Amino acid sequence: MSAGEKRPRIVVLDDYERCLRALADWSDIDRMADARVYHEPLRGDVLHAALSEAEVVVLMRDRTPFRAELIERLPKLRYVVFTGTRNTALDTAALAARGIPVSHTEWGPSKDSTAELTWALILASTKRLEAQFTTMRSGGWRDNSPLSGVLAGERLGLIGLGEIGGRVARVGKAFGMDVVAWSPRMTAERAAEKGARAVSLEELLATSKVVSLHLVPTDHTRNLMNAERLDQMRGDALLVNTSRSALVDMAALVEALRTGPPAAAALDVYDSEPVAADHPLRSMHNVVATPHIGFVSQPVFERFANGVTECLRAWLRGEEIVRPLPAVS
Repeated sequence: MSAGEKRPRIVVLDDYERCLRALADWSDIDRMADARVYHEPLRGDVLHAALSEAEVVVLMRDRTPFRAELIERLPKLRYVVFTGTRNTALDTAALAARGIPVSHTEWGPSKDSTAELTWALILASTKRLEAQFTTMRSGGWRDNSPLSGVLAGERLGLIGLGEIGGRVARVGKAFGMDVVAWSPRMTAERAAEKGARAVSLEELLATSKVVSLHLVPTDHTRNLMNAERLDQMRGDALLVNTSRSALVDMAALVEALRTGPPAAAALDVYDSEPVAADHPLRSMHNVVATPHIGFVSQPVFERFANGVTECLRAWLRGEEIVRPLPAVS
């Protein structure tokens, strides 16, 4: 780059964890470009102002929707990188129409991380750990909260039995649970391969103590857990969602949790993130909630950070685009 030549602007969005710089070497990128990292979510005019001069945008998964109407307002945009391998909030067709290439990073063990969080949430709810932690920290020993449950001998219903659902199934078997599964394309053979038994959705909801969601939202599964299906669950059931909020009618869930069924919910995903400070799910005593951390772990973010710098370095040097998305037909 010659003296006086303006360096390209790189804008990194939604690095809530402040990890992308901490886990990778940005020194050569900083010599070649003006890289700005935002750690808080930006929306509306504030988002546009932050991106207005950007030639490169780095997205942390799909935390910020990157749709055609926003892309059209960014005339200087030349390249997009996102972390992970899939971004459902990115309008790739709009980018392709302008000839803007898109790269992604590798994943790391996010499926293991999400399966582990699923069980952390199930156990936290079943063993009423939040109340126990609070009692101990306040100097108490016992309180009058309801007694905890036992999972052994209970039924675990898995809606979706892919890589994450399969991991959850294996743990359920280890706990001595009866594991059943349903998905739009489930077969008895596929369920048996993961140690589960295929049943109808109606049977799964009516008989499972724990119902855990592990599907990708499609036209057939979006709002799958609506008011009618929530009402089909056992009165003492726990609904767990570490997948996508689009699988659940979240407004209907809030209402159902006030009267039952289900008796409780354990959630890591929400319609709008971050969740509003006054959202009712934050204050309901029968809800265990985490701030979408299923994939958030050290090894995953190391892959993200090094993948982002690898992509940026190649683009800044005029080299071949790293891990490009296939062209949109």
